[in-house]
Amino acid sequence: MNKFTKNKKTISLSLRLQRVILGIVLMVTISFLIAMYILTQRERRDYAVRESESILRTLSSNVSTDIDNFKELSRLIMTESRLVSFLRADVNNVDISMINDARYGIMDILNVTEGVDTVIVMREDMIMLGTNRFTYTYDSDAIGDMEWRSDIYNGKGAAVVSLNSNGIARKAGGRQVITIGRAIYDIDSQERSGIMLMNIKPVIFDNMLFGLRYNDICIMGDDGTFLAGNQNYAEYFNESFLSKEIVHKTKVVDGRGVLVSGCQVSNTPIVIIRVSNFGKEGIPFRVIYVLLFLLAILVILAVYSGGVIRRHITDPVFELSSAMEKNRALGQLDKIDVEVSSSELELLENDYNNMIDHVNELIERLMENEKTLQKAEMRVLQEQIKPHFLYNSIETIGFLALDAGADNVHEALETMGSFYRNFLSKGGRDIPLSREVKIVKDYLSLQKLRYGDIIDDEYDVTPDTENCIVPKLILQPLVENSIYHGIRLKGEKGLISIKSFRSETDLHIIVRDTGVGMRQEQIDKILSFEKKDRPAEADESFGLWGTIERIRIYTGYQDAVRIRSEVGEFTEIEIIIPGIDQRGALTTDEQTV
Repeated sequence: MNKFTKNKKTISLSLRLQRVILGIVLMVTISFLIAMYILTQRERRDYAVRESESILRTLSSNVSTDIDNFKELSRLIMTESRLVSFLRADVNNVDISMINDARYGIMDILNVTEGVDTVIVMREDMIMLGTNRFTYTYDSDAIGDMEWRSDIYNGKGAAVVSLNSNGIARKAGGRQVITIGRAIYDIDSQERSGIMLMNIKPVIFDNMLFGLRYNDICIMGDDGTFLAGNQNYAEYFNESFLSKEIVHKTKVVDGRGVLVSGCQVSNTPIVIIRVSNFGKEGIPFRVIYVLLFLLAILVILAVYSGGVIRRHITDPVFELSSAMEKNRALGQLDKIDVEVSSSELELLENDYNNMIDHVNELIERLMENEKTLQKAEMRVLQEQIKPHFLYNSIETIGFLALDAGADNVHEALETMGSFYRNFLSKGGRDIPLSREVKIVKDYLSLQKLRYGDIIDDEYDVTPDTENCIVPKLILQPLVENSIYHGIRLKGEKGLISIKSFRSETDLHIIVRDTGVGMRQEQIDKILSFEKKDRPAEADESFGLWGTIERIRIYTGYQDAVRIRSEVGEFTEIEIIIPGIDQRGALTTDEQTV
Protein backbone atom coordinates (compact mmCIF):
# COMPACT_ATOMS: atom_id res chain seq x y z
CA MET A 1 0.00 0.00 0.00
CA ASN A 2 1.33 3.42 -0.97
CA LYS A 3 2.10 5.81 1.88
CA PHE A 4 -0.27 8.36 0.41
CA THR A 5 -3.14 5.85 0.07
CA LYS A 6 -6.33 6.81 1.89
CA ASN A 7 -9.59 5.06 2.56
CA LYS A 8 -12.68 5.52 4.67
CA LYS A 9 -11.00 4.37 7.87
CA THR A 10 -7.55 5.97 7.61
CA ILE A 11 -6.36 9.44 6.68
CA SER A 12 -2.86 10.86 6.53
CA LEU A 13 -1.55 12.81 9.50
CA SER A 14 -0.52 15.67 7.23
CA LEU A 15 -4.01 16.05 5.80
CA ARG A 16 -5.53 15.75 9.26
CA LEU A 17 -3.25 18.50 10.61
CA GLN A 18 -4.00 20.69 7.61
CA ARG A 19 -7.70 20.25 8.23
CA VAL A 20 -7.30 21.03 11.93
CA ILE A 21 -5.30 24.20 11.23
CA LEU A 22 -7.70 25.24 8.47
CA GLY A 23 -10.63 24.54 10.78
CA ILE A 24 -9.06 26.67 13.52
CA VAL A 25 -8.43 29.54 11.09
CA LEU A 26 -11.98 29.30 9.73
CA MET A 27 -13.51 29.15 13.19
CA VAL A 28 -11.46 32.13 14.38
CA THR A 29 -12.26 34.09 11.21
CA ILE A 30 -15.97 33.31 11.43
CA SER A 31 -15.98 34.12 15.15
CA PHE A 32 -14.12 37.35 14.41
CA LEU A 33 -16.59 38.36 11.70
CA ILE A 34 -19.56 37.54 13.92
CA ALA A 35 -18.01 39.42 16.83
CA MET A 36 -17.21 42.39 14.59
CA TYR A 37 -20.73 42.41 13.21
CA ILE A 38 -22.22 42.30 16.70
CA LEU A 39 -19.75 44.92 17.94
CA THR A 40 -20.34 47.33 15.06
CA GLN A 41 -24.11 46.90 15.21
CA ARG A 42 -24.10 47.49 18.94
CA GLU A 43 -21.79 50.47 18.68
CA ARG A 44 -23.83 51.95 15.83
CA ARG A 45 -26.99 51.53 17.88
CA ASP A 46 -25.35 52.89 21.01
CA TYR A 47 -24.13 55.89 19.04
CA ALA A 48 -27.62 56.45 17.61
CA VAL A 49 -29.07 56.09 21.11
CA ARG A 50 -26.65 58.66 22.53
CA GLU A 51 -27.30 61.06 19.68
CA SER A 52 -31.09 60.64 19.95
CA GLU A 53 -31.04 61.13 23.70
CA SER A 54 -29.01 64.31 23.31
CA ILE A 55 -31.35 65.71 20.62
CA LEU A 56 -34.55 64.70 22.42
CA ARG A 57 -33.38 66.19 25.69
CA THR A 58 -32.49 69.42 23.92
CA LEU A 59 -35.81 69.58 22.08
CA SER A 60 -37.75 68.62 25.17
CA SER A 61 -36.05 71.41 27.06
CA ASN A 62 -36.73 73.91 24.26
CA VAL A 63 -40.38 72.89 23.99
CA SER A 64 -40.77 73.08 27.75
CA THR A 65 -39.16 76.55 27.77
CA ASP A 66 -41.48 77.79 25.06
CA ILE A 67 -44.50 76.42 26.91
CA ASP A 68 -43.31 78.14 30.08
CA ASN A 69 -43.02 81.42 28.17
CA PHE A 70 -46.58 81.07 26.98
CA LYS A 71 -47.65 80.26 30.52
CA GLU A 72 -46.12 83.55 31.68
CA LEU A 73 -47.85 85.31 28.82
CA SER A 74 -51.16 83.85 29.97
CA ARG A 75 -50.47 85.15 33.48
CA LEU A 76 -49.85 88.62 32.06
CA ILE A 77 -53.09 88.53 30.07
CA MET A 78 -55.11 87.74 33.20
CA THR A 79 -53.95 91.04 34.75
CA GLU A 80 -54.91 93.21 31.77
CA SER A 81 -57.25 95.92 33.16
CA ARG A 82 -59.91 95.77 30.45
CA LEU A 83 -60.13 92.00 30.80
CA VAL A 84 -60.39 92.37 34.58
CA SER A 85 -63.23 94.88 34.12
CA PHE A 86 -65.00 92.46 31.80
CA LEU A 87 -64.76 89.70 34.36
CA ARG A 88 -65.89 91.92 37.29
CA ALA A 89 -68.81 93.58 35.49
CA ASP A 90 -72.35 92.74 36.51
CA VAL A 91 -74.11 90.54 34.01
CA ASN A 92 -76.54 93.31 33.24
CA ASN A 93 -73.76 95.77 32.50
CA VAL A 94 -71.85 93.54 30.04
CA ASP A 95 -72.32 94.74 26.47
CA ILE A 96 -70.58 94.30 23.17
CA SER A 97 -68.39 97.35 23.70
CA MET A 98 -67.02 95.96 26.96
CA ILE A 99 -66.35 92.62 25.28
CA ASN A 100 -64.51 94.32 22.40
CA ASP A 101 -62.49 96.44 24.84
CA ALA A 102 -61.39 93.30 26.66
CA ARG A 103 -60.54 91.65 23.33
CA TYR A 104 -58.45 94.64 22.23
CA GLY A 105 -56.65 94.63 25.55
CA ILE A 106 -55.66 90.98 25.05
CA MET A 107 -54.60 91.62 21.46
CA ASP A 108 -52.39 94.51 22.54
CA ILE A 109 -50.44 92.02 24.67
CA LEU A 110 -50.36 89.38 21.93
CA ASN A 111 -48.92 91.85 19.40
CA VAL A 112 -45.55 91.63 21.09
CA THR A 113 -45.24 87.85 20.55
CA GLU A 114 -45.88 85.19 17.92
CA GLY A 115 -47.40 81.77 18.08
CA VAL A 116 -50.66 82.45 19.91
CA ASP A 117 -53.54 81.51 17.67
CA THR A 118 -56.37 82.65 19.91
CA VAL A 119 -57.31 83.49 23.50
CA ILE A 120 -60.72 82.42 24.76
CA VAL A 121 -62.03 83.89 28.03
CA MET A 122 -65.23 82.60 29.60
CA ARG A 123 -66.93 84.16 32.62
CA GLU A 124 -68.58 82.05 35.25
CA ASP A 125 -71.97 83.06 33.79
CA MET A 126 -70.87 81.58 30.42
CA ILE A 127 -70.36 85.00 28.72
CA MET A 128 -67.23 84.55 26.59
CA LEU A 129 -64.92 86.33 24.18
CA GLY A 130 -62.28 85.21 21.70
CA THR A 131 -59.51 87.02 19.87
CA ASN A 132 -59.76 84.87 16.76
CA ARG A 133 -63.48 84.29 16.53
CA PHE A 134 -63.91 83.43 12.87
CA THR A 135 -61.45 80.48 12.52
CA TYR A 136 -63.01 78.38 15.29
CA THR A 137 -66.20 76.42 15.53
CA TYR A 138 -67.59 76.16 19.06
CA ASP A 139 -69.46 73.20 20.51
CA SER A 140 -72.22 74.64 22.68
CA ASP A 141 -73.05 71.25 24.21
CA ALA A 142 -69.44 70.67 25.23
CA ILE A 143 -69.16 74.16 26.66
CA GLY A 144 -72.00 73.47 29.05
CA ASP A 145 -70.36 70.23 30.24
CA MET A 146 -68.28 70.48 33.39
CA GLU A 147 -65.88 67.67 32.45
CA TRP A 148 -63.52 69.82 30.35
CA ARG A 149 -63.29 72.38 33.18
CA SER A 150 -62.35 69.91 35.93
CA ASP A 151 -58.61 69.74 35.15
CA ILE A 152 -58.40 73.52 34.93
CA TYR A 153 -60.31 74.05 38.16
CA ASN A 154 -58.08 71.49 39.89
CA GLY A 155 -55.11 73.61 38.87
CA LYS A 156 -56.25 76.35 41.26
CA GLY A 157 -55.06 79.05 38.89
CA ALA A 158 -51.93 77.28 37.69
CA ALA A 159 -51.44 76.76 33.96
CA VAL A 160 -52.74 73.44 32.63
CA VAL A 161 -51.50 72.33 29.19
CA SER A 162 -53.91 70.35 26.98
CA LEU A 163 -54.81 69.90 23.32
CA ASN A 164 -57.38 71.48 21.00
CA SER A 165 -59.20 73.84 23.37
CA ASN A 166 -60.10 71.00 25.72
CA GLY A 167 -62.65 69.86 23.10
CA ILE A 168 -65.01 72.91 23.24
CA ALA A 169 -63.74 74.51 20.00
CA ARG A 170 -62.27 73.21 16.76
CA LYS A 171 -59.74 74.98 14.57
CA ALA A 172 -60.80 75.45 10.96
CA GLY A 173 -59.05 73.01 8.62
CA GLY A 174 -58.62 70.47 11.42
CA ARG A 175 -55.20 71.84 12.40
CA GLN A 176 -54.18 70.84 15.90
CA VAL A 177 -53.32 73.37 18.59
CA ILE A 178 -51.83 73.31 22.06
CA THR A 179 -53.98 74.83 24.78
CA ILE A 180 -52.86 76.49 28.01
CA GLY A 181 -55.77 76.78 30.39
CA ARG A 182 -56.06 78.75 33.61
CA ALA A 183 -58.76 79.36 36.17
CA ILE A 184 -58.99 83.17 36.65
CA TYR A 185 -59.35 84.47 40.20
CA ASP A 186 -60.17 88.03 41.17
CA ILE A 187 -57.14 89.73 42.66
CA ASP A 188 -59.12 91.44 45.40
CA SER A 189 -61.75 88.90 46.36
CA GLN A 190 -59.78 85.80 45.37
CA GLU A 191 -62.97 84.37 43.98
CA ARG A 192 -62.96 82.50 40.69
CA SER A 193 -64.23 84.79 37.98
CA GLY A 194 -63.69 82.73 34.81
CA ILE A 195 -61.53 80.47 32.64
CA MET A 196 -58.96 81.42 30.04
CA LEU A 197 -57.84 79.12 27.18
CA MET A 198 -54.77 80.18 25.18
CA ASN A 199 -54.27 78.17 21.94
CA ILE A 200 -50.72 78.00 20.60
CA LYS A 201 -49.92 77.29 16.96
CA PRO A 202 -47.77 74.18 16.42
CA VAL A 203 -45.94 76.17 13.74
CA ILE A 204 -43.64 77.42 16.48
CA PHE A 205 -42.31 73.84 16.69
CA ASP A 206 -41.87 73.69 12.90
CA ASN A 207 -39.84 76.88 13.06
CA MET A 208 -37.81 75.44 15.90
CA LEU A 209 -37.04 72.23 13.97
CA PHE A 210 -36.27 74.17 10.80
CA GLY A 211 -33.85 76.37 12.67
CA LEU A 212 -32.10 73.35 14.14
CA ARG A 213 -32.20 71.55 10.77
CA TYR A 214 -33.93 68.51 12.22
CA ASN A 215 -35.94 66.70 9.57
CA ASP A 216 -36.14 63.42 11.44
CA ILE A 217 -38.34 64.70 14.28
CA CYS A 218 -42.07 64.31 14.71
CA ILE A 219 -43.94 66.20 17.48
CA MET A 220 -47.27 64.70 18.46
CA GLY A 221 -49.93 64.90 21.10
CA ASP A 222 -50.27 62.21 23.70
CA ASP A 223 -53.44 61.08 21.92
CA GLY A 224 -51.46 60.29 18.73
CA THR A 225 -52.43 63.51 16.85
CA PHE A 226 -49.77 65.08 14.66
CA LEU A 227 -48.54 68.54 15.69
CA ALA A 228 -45.31 69.37 13.87
CA GLY A 229 -42.22 67.99 12.14
CA ASN A 230 -42.01 65.02 9.77
CA GLN A 231 -45.54 63.65 9.52
CA ASN A 232 -44.26 60.40 7.91
CA TYR A 233 -42.95 59.37 11.29
CA ALA A 234 -46.32 59.72 13.01
CA GLU A 235 -46.98 56.03 12.31
CA TYR A 236 -44.27 55.08 14.80
CA PHE A 237 -46.18 56.59 17.72
CA ASN A 238 -46.55 54.14 20.58
CA GLU A 239 -47.99 54.46 24.07
CA SER A 240 -44.62 53.34 25.42
CA PHE A 241 -43.32 56.80 24.46
CA LEU A 242 -45.67 58.39 27.04
CA SER A 243 -42.83 58.48 29.50
CA LYS A 244 -40.49 61.12 30.85
CA GLU A 245 -37.65 58.67 30.20
CA ILE A 246 -36.46 58.28 26.60
CA VAL A 247 -37.61 54.99 25.08
CA HIS A 248 -35.75 53.38 22.14
CA LYS A 249 -37.11 50.84 19.68
CA THR A 250 -35.48 49.22 16.65
CA LYS A 251 -37.59 49.08 13.49
CA VAL A 252 -37.00 47.85 9.95
CA VAL A 253 -37.85 50.41 7.26
CA ASP A 254 -37.31 49.60 3.58
CA GLY A 255 -35.08 46.70 4.54
CA ARG A 256 -32.87 48.85 6.78
CA GLY A 257 -32.74 49.01 10.52
CA VAL A 258 -33.66 52.34 12.12
CA LEU A 259 -33.82 53.52 15.71
CA VAL A 260 -37.10 55.06 16.85
CA SER A 261 -36.72 57.10 20.04
CA GLY A 262 -39.36 59.03 21.90
CA CYS A 263 -40.37 60.70 25.14
CA GLN A 264 -43.02 62.98 26.58
CA VAL A 265 -42.20 66.59 27.37
CA SER A 266 -42.48 67.09 31.11
CA ASN A 267 -45.90 68.30 32.36
CA THR A 268 -47.31 68.51 28.83
CA PRO A 269 -49.31 66.25 26.50
CA ILE A 270 -46.57 66.62 23.88
CA VAL A 271 -44.53 63.63 22.62
CA ILE A 272 -41.32 63.99 20.61
CA ILE A 273 -40.30 61.13 18.28
CA ARG A 274 -37.00 60.85 16.44
CA VAL A 275 -36.22 58.29 13.71
CA SER A 276 -32.49 57.86 12.99
CA ASN A 277 -30.55 55.57 10.70
CA PHE A 278 -27.63 53.48 11.87
CA GLY A 279 -24.73 55.26 10.23
CA LYS A 280 -21.00 54.70 10.26
CA GLU A 281 -20.34 57.33 12.90
CA GLY A 282 -20.53 54.84 15.77
CA ILE A 283 -18.27 52.19 14.24
CA PRO A 284 -15.07 51.78 16.34
CA PHE A 285 -12.64 51.70 13.42
CA ARG A 286 -9.59 51.76 15.67
CA VAL A 287 -10.74 48.68 17.51
CA ILE A 288 -11.54 46.98 14.20
CA TYR A 289 -8.10 47.76 12.82
CA VAL A 290 -6.45 46.33 15.93
CA LEU A 291 -8.56 43.18 15.75
CA LEU A 292 -7.84 42.79 12.03
CA PHE A 293 -4.14 43.09 12.79
CA LEU A 294 -4.44 40.40 15.48
CA LEU A 295 -6.39 38.17 13.06
CA ALA A 296 -3.67 38.55 10.43
CA ILE A 297 -1.04 37.60 13.02
CA LEU A 298 -3.10 34.54 14.01
CA VAL A 299 -3.40 33.41 10.38
CA ILE A 300 0.34 33.88 9.87
CA LEU A 301 1.07 31.89 13.04
CA ALA A 302 -1.31 29.13 11.93
CA VAL A 303 0.39 28.89 8.53
CA TYR A 304 3.81 28.92 10.16
CA SER A 305 2.74 26.23 12.67
CA GLY A 306 1.46 24.12 9.80
CA GLY A 307 4.81 24.43 8.05
CA VAL A 308 6.71 23.51 11.22
CA ILE A 309 4.50 20.49 11.79
CA ARG A 310 4.93 19.38 8.19
CA ARG A 311 8.73 19.76 8.22
CA HIS A 312 9.37 18.27 11.63
CA ILE A 313 6.59 15.69 12.00
CA THR A 314 4.73 14.62 8.86
CA ASP A 315 7.68 14.69 6.43
CA PRO A 316 9.92 12.61 8.79
CA VAL A 317 7.00 10.21 9.33
CA PHE A 318 6.67 9.83 5.55
CA GLU A 319 10.43 9.18 5.33
CA LEU A 320 10.18 6.52 8.03
CA SER A 321 7.20 4.98 6.24
CA SER A 322 9.08 5.06 2.92
CA ALA A 323 12.06 3.27 4.46
CA MET A 324 9.78 0.61 5.97
CA GLU A 325 7.93 0.24 2.65
CA LYS A 326 11.26 -0.23 0.87
CA ASN A 327 12.12 -3.08 3.24
CA ARG A 328 8.76 -4.68 2.55
CA ALA A 329 9.03 -4.31 -1.22
CA LEU A 330 12.52 -5.90 -1.22
CA GLY A 331 11.40 -8.66 1.14
CA GLN A 332 14.11 -7.70 3.61
CA LEU A 333 14.10 -7.30 7.35
CA ASP A 334 16.89 -4.76 7.68
CA LYS A 335 17.16 -1.88 10.09
CA ILE A 336 16.34 1.60 8.81
CA ASP A 337 18.45 4.72 9.23
CA VAL A 338 16.51 7.96 8.73
CA GLU A 339 17.54 11.42 9.89
CA VAL A 340 14.81 12.68 12.23
CA SER A 341 14.61 15.95 14.12
CA SER A 342 12.75 14.91 17.25
CA SER A 343 13.37 12.43 20.05
CA GLU A 344 9.83 11.01 19.70
CA LEU A 345 10.39 10.04 16.06
CA GLU A 346 13.83 8.72 16.95
CA LEU A 347 12.13 6.55 19.58
CA LEU A 348 9.75 5.28 16.88
CA GLU A 349 12.69 4.44 14.60
CA ASN A 350 14.46 2.61 17.45
CA ASP A 351 11.32 0.65 18.27
CA TYR A 352 11.01 -0.44 14.64
CA ASN A 353 14.65 -1.53 14.54
CA ASN A 354 14.22 -3.44 17.82
CA MET A 355 11.15 -5.14 16.35
CA ILE A 356 13.20 -6.12 13.27
CA ASP A 357 15.86 -7.64 15.56
CA HIS A 358 13.20 -9.54 17.47
CA VAL A 359 11.53 -10.79 14.27
CA ASN A 360 14.88 -11.96 12.90
CA GLU A 361 15.52 -13.72 16.18
CA LEU A 362 12.13 -15.44 16.00
CA ILE A 363 12.76 -16.48 12.40
CA GLU A 364 16.09 -18.03 13.37
CA ARG A 365 14.40 -19.85 16.23
CA LEU A 366 11.66 -21.14 13.93
CA MET A 367 14.24 -22.32 11.45
CA GLU A 368 16.03 -24.20 14.23
CA ASN A 369 12.73 -25.74 15.33
CA GLU A 370 11.97 -26.73 11.76
CA LYS A 371 15.35 -28.43 11.48
CA THR A 372 14.67 -30.27 14.74
CA LEU A 373 11.23 -31.32 13.45
CA GLN A 374 12.73 -32.61 10.21
CA LYS A 375 15.23 -34.66 12.19
CA ALA A 376 12.40 -36.06 14.33
CA GLU A 377 10.39 -36.97 11.24
CA MET A 378 13.44 -38.75 9.86
CA ARG A 379 13.70 -40.74 13.10
CA VAL A 380 9.98 -41.59 12.82
CA LEU A 381 10.57 -42.89 9.30
CA GLN A 382 13.43 -44.97 10.58
CA GLU A 383 11.29 -46.29 13.46
CA GLN A 384 8.51 -47.30 11.06
CA ILE A 385 10.68 -50.27 10.09
CA LYS A 386 10.32 -51.69 13.60
CA PRO A 387 6.50 -52.23 13.58
CA HIS A 388 6.86 -54.48 10.51
CA PHE A 389 9.29 -56.62 12.49
CA LEU A 390 6.74 -56.62 15.37
CA TYR A 391 3.91 -57.69 13.00
CA ASN A 392 6.05 -60.52 11.55
CA SER A 393 7.13 -61.70 14.99
CA ILE A 394 3.52 -61.78 16.33
CA GLU A 395 2.39 -63.62 13.18
CA THR A 396 5.18 -66.25 13.54
CA ILE A 397 4.34 -66.83 17.22
CA GLY A 398 0.69 -67.15 16.25
CA PHE A 399 1.40 -69.90 13.70
CA LEU A 400 3.55 -71.78 16.27
CA ALA A 401 0.69 -71.51 18.84
CA LEU A 402 -1.77 -72.77 16.22
CA ASP A 403 0.48 -75.77 15.41
CA ALA A 404 0.72 -76.49 19.14
CA GLY A 405 -3.06 -76.39 19.46
CA ALA A 406 -3.16 -73.21 21.59
CA ASP A 407 -6.10 -71.60 19.78
CA ASN A 408 -6.62 -68.96 22.48
CA VAL A 409 -3.01 -67.87 22.28
CA HIS A 410 -3.26 -67.62 18.49
CA GLU A 411 -6.48 -65.54 18.79
CA ALA A 412 -4.89 -63.22 21.35
CA LEU A 413 -1.81 -62.68 19.19
CA GLU A 414 -3.97 -62.03 16.16
CA THR A 415 -6.04 -59.45 18.11
CA MET A 416 -2.84 -57.81 19.40
CA GLY A 417 -1.51 -57.54 15.86
CA SER A 418 -4.73 -55.90 14.69
CA PHE A 419 -4.62 -53.52 17.66
CA TYR A 420 -1.06 -52.34 16.95
CA ARG A 421 -1.70 -52.14 13.23
CA ASN A 422 -4.64 -49.73 13.83
CA PHE A 423 -2.83 -48.07 16.73
CA LEU A 424 0.17 -47.08 14.59
CA SER A 425 -2.00 -46.14 11.56
CA LYS A 426 1.02 -45.48 9.34
CA GLY A 427 2.16 -42.74 11.74
CA GLY A 428 -0.90 -40.54 11.10
CA ARG A 429 -2.34 -38.28 13.79
CA ASP A 430 -5.95 -38.25 12.51
CA ILE A 431 -7.99 -41.32 11.62
CA PRO A 432 -11.63 -42.11 10.72
CA LEU A 433 -13.96 -42.78 13.63
CA SER A 434 -14.54 -46.33 12.38
CA ARG A 435 -10.82 -47.15 12.79
CA GLU A 436 -10.78 -45.52 16.24
CA VAL A 437 -13.70 -47.77 17.22
CA LYS A 438 -11.81 -50.81 15.79
CA ILE A 439 -8.88 -49.98 18.11
CA VAL A 440 -11.27 -49.98 21.08
CA LYS A 441 -12.80 -53.30 20.01
CA ASP A 442 -9.34 -54.93 19.73
CA TYR A 443 -8.33 -53.45 23.07
CA LEU A 444 -11.46 -54.78 24.81
CA SER A 445 -10.96 -58.21 23.20
CA LEU A 446 -7.52 -58.39 24.84
CA GLN A 447 -8.97 -57.18 28.17
CA LYS A 448 -11.69 -59.85 28.01
CA LEU A 449 -9.01 -62.54 27.63
CA ARG A 450 -7.51 -61.20 30.86
CA TYR A 451 -10.60 -60.46 32.95
CA GLY A 452 -13.06 -62.93 31.50
CA ASP A 453 -16.75 -62.17 31.40
CA ILE A 454 -16.81 -59.14 33.76
CA ILE A 455 -16.84 -56.77 30.74
CA ASP A 456 -19.53 -56.40 28.09
CA ASP A 457 -19.35 -53.86 25.27
CA GLU A 458 -21.85 -52.49 22.77
CA TYR A 459 -21.63 -49.98 19.89
CA ASP A 460 -24.11 -47.60 18.35
CA VAL A 461 -22.08 -45.83 15.64
CA THR A 462 -24.29 -44.27 12.96
CA PRO A 463 -23.13 -44.74 9.37
CA ASP A 464 -22.86 -40.99 8.72
CA THR A 465 -20.20 -40.72 11.46
CA GLU A 466 -17.95 -43.65 10.54
CA ASN A 467 -15.73 -41.68 8.14
CA CYS A 468 -15.57 -38.52 10.27
CA ILE A 469 -11.96 -37.64 11.07
CA VAL A 470 -10.99 -37.61 14.76
CA PRO A 471 -7.70 -37.44 16.65
CA LYS A 472 -6.11 -40.88 16.97
CA LEU A 473 -6.39 -42.70 20.29
CA ILE A 474 -9.02 -40.60 22.07
CA LEU A 475 -11.40 -43.47 22.92
CA GLN A 476 -8.96 -46.16 24.16
CA PRO A 477 -7.78 -44.07 27.16
CA LEU A 478 -11.40 -43.40 28.11
CA VAL A 479 -12.29 -47.08 27.85
CA GLU A 480 -9.20 -47.99 29.85
CA ASN A 481 -10.23 -45.49 32.52
CA SER A 482 -13.72 -47.06 32.59
CA ILE A 483 -12.24 -50.51 33.24
CA TYR A 484 -9.63 -49.66 35.88
CA HIS A 485 -11.44 -46.82 37.72
CA GLY A 486 -15.02 -47.82 37.14
CA ILE A 487 -15.99 -51.43 36.53
CA ARG A 488 -13.11 -53.20 38.42
CA LEU A 489 -13.68 -51.06 41.55
CA LYS A 490 -17.38 -51.93 41.55
CA GLY A 491 -16.63 -55.68 41.73
CA GLU A 492 -19.41 -56.82 39.40
CA LYS A 493 -20.00 -57.27 35.72
CA GLY A 494 -20.10 -54.01 33.81
CA LEU A 495 -21.07 -52.64 30.43
CA ILE A 496 -19.06 -50.25 28.27
CA SER A 497 -21.03 -48.66 25.44
CA ILE A 498 -19.84 -46.35 22.66
CA LYS A 499 -22.33 -44.19 20.79
CA SER A 500 -21.88 -41.63 18.02
CA PHE A 501 -24.25 -39.28 16.18
CA ARG A 502 -24.23 -35.95 14.38
CA SER A 503 -26.09 -32.74 15.19
CA GLU A 504 -25.86 -30.35 12.26
CA THR A 505 -22.07 -29.98 11.75
CA ASP A 506 -20.98 -31.33 15.17
CA LEU A 507 -19.88 -34.91 15.88
CA HIS A 508 -20.89 -36.36 19.28
CA ILE A 509 -19.14 -39.44 20.73
CA ILE A 510 -20.32 -40.85 24.06
CA VAL A 511 -18.38 -43.42 26.15
CA ARG A 512 -20.51 -44.83 28.99
CA ASP A 513 -19.70 -47.38 31.69
CA THR A 514 -21.72 -48.86 34.53
CA GLY A 515 -18.91 -48.51 37.06
CA VAL A 516 -18.69 -46.84 40.46
CA GLY A 517 -19.31 -43.35 39.04
CA MET A 518 -17.81 -40.06 40.26
CA ARG A 519 -18.72 -37.23 42.60
CA GLN A 520 -19.25 -33.77 41.16
CA GLU A 521 -16.07 -32.40 42.77
CA GLN A 522 -14.08 -35.15 41.03
CA ILE A 523 -15.66 -34.21 37.70
CA ASP A 524 -14.90 -30.50 38.28
CA LYS A 525 -11.29 -31.37 39.10
CA ILE A 526 -10.88 -33.48 35.96
CA LEU A 527 -12.38 -30.77 33.72
CA SER A 528 -10.57 -27.89 35.43
CA PHE A 529 -8.74 -25.51 33.09
CA GLU A 530 -6.20 -24.71 35.81
CA LYS A 531 -3.25 -27.07 35.74
CA LYS A 532 -2.60 -26.54 39.44
CA ASP A 533 -5.92 -28.29 40.18
CA ARG A 534 -4.97 -31.45 38.26
CA PRO A 535 -3.05 -34.45 39.59
CA ALA A 536 0.29 -35.56 38.21
CA GLU A 537 -1.42 -37.88 35.67
CA ALA A 538 -2.49 -34.81 33.72
CA ASP A 539 0.97 -34.60 32.11
CA GLU A 540 0.85 -38.16 30.78
CA SER A 541 0.21 -38.26 27.03
CA PHE A 542 -2.32 -41.12 27.07
CA GLY A 543 -3.96 -40.49 30.44
CA LEU A 544 -7.53 -39.25 30.91
CA TRP A 545 -6.45 -35.65 31.51
CA GLY A 546 -3.99 -35.74 28.64
CA THR A 547 -6.73 -37.05 26.33
CA ILE A 548 -9.11 -34.27 27.40
CA GLU A 549 -6.37 -31.69 26.76
CA ARG A 550 -5.62 -33.15 23.32
CA ILE A 551 -9.32 -32.97 22.39
CA ARG A 552 -9.52 -29.35 23.52
CA ILE A 553 -6.46 -28.41 21.51
CA TYR A 554 -7.73 -30.30 18.47
CA THR A 555 -11.18 -28.67 18.53
CA GLY A 556 -10.13 -25.27 19.92
CA TYR A 557 -13.16 -25.56 22.18
CA GLN A 558 -12.78 -25.67 25.99
CA ASP A 559 -16.18 -27.32 26.44
CA ALA A 560 -15.39 -30.10 23.95
CA VAL A 561 -15.51 -32.77 26.72
CA ARG A 562 -18.45 -33.15 29.11
CA ILE A 563 -18.79 -35.66 31.96
CA ARG A 564 -22.02 -36.83 33.55
CA SER A 565 -22.04 -39.36 36.39
CA GLU A 566 -24.06 -40.79 39.24
CA VAL A 567 -22.19 -42.39 42.10
CA GLY A 568 -22.65 -46.19 42.08
CA GLU A 569 -24.53 -46.15 38.77
CA PHE A 570 -22.64 -44.89 35.72
CA THR A 571 -20.13 -42.48 34.19
CA GLU A 572 -20.70 -40.93 30.78
CA ILE A 573 -18.07 -38.95 28.87
CA GLU A 574 -19.23 -37.01 25.82
CA ILE A 575 -16.81 -35.69 23.18
CA ILE A 576 -18.03 -32.89 20.88
CA ILE A 577 -16.01 -32.16 17.75
CA PRO A 578 -17.46 -29.06 15.99
CA GLY A 579 -17.10 -28.19 12.31
CA ILE A 580 -16.92 -31.83 11.21
CA ASP A 581 -18.03 -30.85 7.66
CA GLN A 582 -14.96 -28.70 7.26
CA ARG A 583 -12.70 -31.39 8.71
CA GLY A 584 -14.06 -33.95 6.21
CA ALA A 585 -13.26 -37.66 5.99
CA LEU A 586 -10.39 -39.79 4.67
CA THR A 587 -10.39 -41.24 1.19
CA THR A 588 -10.76 -44.97 0.60
CA ASP A 589 -7.00 -45.38 0.17
CA GLU A 590 -6.33 -43.52 3.39
CA GLN A 591 -8.71 -45.79 5.28
CA THR A 592 -6.80 -48.89 4.18
CA VAL A 593 -4.13 -50.01 6.63
